[in-house]
Amino acid sequence: MATLTSSATIAISAFSGMKAAGAAKPTAARVVATSSAAPRTAVKASLKDFGVAVVATAAAGILAGNAMAAEVLLGSDDGELAFVPKDITVAAGEEIVFKNNAGFPHNVVFDEDEVPSGVDAGAISMSDEDLLNGPGEIYKVTLKEKGTYRVYCSPHQGAGMVATITVN
Repeated sequence: MATLTSSATIAISAFSGMKAAGAAKPTAARVVATSSAAPRTAVKASLKDFGVAVVATAAAGILAGNAMAAEVLLGSDDGELAFVPKDITVAAGEEIVFKNNAGFPHNVVFDEDEVPSGVDAGAISMSDEDLLNGPGEIYKVTLKEKGTYRVYCSPHQGAGMVATITVN
């Protein structure tokens, strides 16, 4: 711990009782003040903690403001070839994030025969050649038309990797 030491000489007038008897003769005294840097460090540390708390709160607020997102895992934690959850319901305009989890490679393909009328399944799907190959890789889509959508993973469709998305 660092310690700061400073010294100063000050003059103190003699004082005796309520009345000064004539001219007081100054007396010299030496004062040595010692202060620790610890309180200063503690203040800096507490300000740093406060700053971290403010940043964390702001980040939480931003994430909460962007809470209009649903996450679907591609592959279950136990390695099953599945969308997790298999059936989801979202609001129109809500972003859906498909995240590679296990058993990859995966992709996200909307069945052109099982999307609401007027929706171009090819425009919202990954191509059969595009694959998510690594853990945590994502594909995002925002569905604006209300209705029921059927989605599958083309490499694992035969194994039953299909899901239903309902948009309200």
